[in-house]
Amino acid sequence: MHLYDGHFGGMHLIWWIIWVILLAWIFFIPADIPYQKTLKDSPLDILKKRYAKGEISKEDYEESKRILNSDN
Repeated sequence: MHLYDGHFGGMHLIWWIIWVILLAWIFFIPADIPYQKTLKDSPLDILKKRYAKGEISKEDYEESKRILNSDN
Protein backbone atom coordinates (compact mmCIF):
# COMPACT_ATOMS: atom_id res chain seq x y z
CA MET A 1 0.00 0.00 0.00
CA HIS A 2 2.84 2.40 0.82
CA LEU A 3 4.92 1.38 -2.18
CA TYR A 4 3.44 4.01 -4.47
CA ASP A 5 3.34 7.09 -2.25
CA GLY A 6 7.07 7.90 -2.50
CA HIS A 7 8.50 6.20 0.58
CA PHE A 8 10.24 3.33 -1.19
CA GLY A 9 10.29 4.47 -4.80
CA GLY A 10 11.74 7.24 -6.84
CA MET A 11 14.50 9.36 -5.34
CA HIS A 12 14.35 7.61 -1.97
CA LEU A 13 15.52 4.35 -3.57
CA ILE A 14 18.20 6.17 -5.56
CA TRP A 15 19.62 7.77 -2.39
CA TRP A 16 19.82 4.35 -0.69
CA ILE A 17 21.71 2.98 -3.69
CA ILE A 18 24.09 5.96 -3.62
CA TRP A 19 24.77 5.46 0.12
CA VAL A 20 25.41 1.72 -0.32
CA ILE A 21 27.84 2.36 -3.19
CA LEU A 22 29.60 5.10 -1.21
CA LEU A 23 30.01 2.90 1.88
CA ALA A 24 31.22 -0.03 -0.22
CA TRP A 25 33.76 2.25 -1.90
CA ILE A 26 35.04 3.55 1.44
CA PHE A 27 35.32 0.21 3.25
CA PHE A 28 35.89 -2.48 0.63
CA ILE A 29 38.00 -0.98 -2.14
CA PRO A 30 41.68 -1.02 -1.18
CA ALA A 31 43.46 2.21 -1.96
CA ASP A 32 46.51 4.11 -0.84
CA ILE A 33 45.22 7.08 1.05
CA PRO A 34 47.60 10.04 1.07
CA TYR A 35 49.07 10.88 4.48
CA GLN A 36 47.92 7.52 5.85
CA LYS A 37 50.01 6.25 8.73
CA THR A 38 52.05 3.25 7.67
CA LEU A 39 53.81 0.69 9.77
CA LYS A 40 57.51 1.39 9.98
CA ASP A 41 59.95 -1.33 9.08
CA SER A 42 61.92 -2.86 11.89
CA PRO A 43 65.71 -2.57 11.76
CA LEU A 44 65.93 -6.25 10.83
CA ASP A 45 63.51 -5.72 7.91
CA ILE A 46 65.61 -2.81 6.67
CA LEU A 47 68.74 -4.95 6.96
CA LYS A 48 67.12 -7.76 4.96
CA LYS A 49 66.07 -5.33 2.23
CA ARG A 50 69.57 -3.85 2.00
CA TYR A 51 71.07 -7.33 1.73
CA ALA A 52 68.54 -8.32 -0.92
CA LYS A 53 69.38 -5.20 -2.96
CA GLY A 54 73.09 -6.02 -2.73
CA GLU A 55 73.98 -2.88 -0.78
CA ILE A 56 75.81 -4.88 1.90
CA SER A 57 77.84 -8.09 1.83
CA LYS A 58 76.89 -11.36 3.49
CA GLU A 59 79.46 -10.80 6.22
CA ASP A 60 78.06 -7.34 6.99
CA TYR A 61 74.56 -8.78 6.99
CA GLU A 62 75.44 -11.61 9.38
CA GLU A 63 77.33 -9.29 11.74
CA SER A 64 74.56 -6.69 11.81
CA LYS A 65 71.94 -9.40 12.28
CA ARG A 66 73.89 -10.84 15.22
CA ILE A 67 74.16 -7.38 16.79
CA LEU A 68 70.44 -6.68 16.35
CA ASN A 69 69.46 -10.07 17.79
CA SER A 70 71.77 -9.66 20.80
CA ASP A 71 70.03 -6.40 21.79
CA ASN A 72 66.75 -8.22 22.43
